Amino acid sequence: MFTVEIHATSHIGRVRKGNEDNYLLLNVTEAKRWTGSQDDSEFVIESQKFEVDDNGIVAAVSDGMGGALAGEVASTLAVETVSERILDQDLDETLEPEAHEHYLISRLYDATLYANLLIHNQGRTDPQFTGMGATFTGIGVTPKAADIIQVGDSRAYLVRNGKIYQVTKDQSLVQQLIDAQQISAEEAETHSLKNVILQALGAQNEIYPVSARVEPHKNDVFLLCSDGLSNKVSAANIQRVILENFDKLENACVELVKLANENGGEDNITVVITKFSGDSLPEPEGEEVKLELIDLGGIHDTADQDTAEIL
Repeated sequence: MFTVEIHATSHIGRVRKGNEDNYLLLNVTEAKRWTGSQDDSEFVIESQKFEVDDNGIVAAVSDGMGGALAGEVASTLAVETVSERILDQDLDETLEPEAHEHYLISRLYDATLYANLLIHNQGRTDPQFTGMGATFTGIGVTPKAADIIQVGDSRAYLVRNGKIYQVTKDQSLVQQLIDAQQISAEEAETHSLKNVILQALGAQNEIYPVSARVEPHKNDVFLLCSDGLSNKVSAANIQRVILENFDKLENACVELVKLANENGGEDNITVVITKFSGDSLPEPEGEEVKLELIDLGGIHDTADQDTAEIL
């Protein structure tokens, strides 16, 4: 067993009239949930500390999109539906956690599919919410693993042993162009289609979340964020802020939001920082971070392996 310390905040930014981002912190065993405040007049940091047991802990970021209040509705529906779906599953009717290595990520995956269905149906039946959607990037933490799930372009970074790695890949048009070697990563930063994402909760009837597993190590710091941060603050600066505030990571939340706003703050900014500590965790070795891609659309088996690159 080990401990996770989580700090989360969501800020309106300098331009938007409302905050369409949200975040989720979920303690499954205690059935306790914290979500991002929609009160735009406040800058609040939610801080929690949990002992990680077999049922696990979930943290996530959701970036809403759509006209008027639709984006706010979509991201709120995303975090609330995912947490309620996970908690509503009767533990006695599912496999025991210790007997099923993909126990938590399977529940998180199913809850994400269910949230997509609800958001999509509401967008179809209520004209004021037509076309609404939301990204969803989350981490499920158990004693055995840190499992990432992603729909859209909200990112997850890992700071380990003084280095930073991006452990998700944007599900966006420009990332697809980068992969096809049609544009460079530098060109993507200012591309006219930079904001076009390939999937989001509610945007289509079916989604295909990407899931990957990382073995947790002592003093790992995972940072989840909306593109209001990643578009405005470089990975190098995220790394610097985390390391400078390593023993007081709530200050890192404040500093990162401040940097994003100083660099324009055109979008809402949401940051969730999760730090792992405990003697049961292995010490990090080397510079390679292995990502174990998980096929949860099939039979819950490992599909492939990848390696996160140092940024």
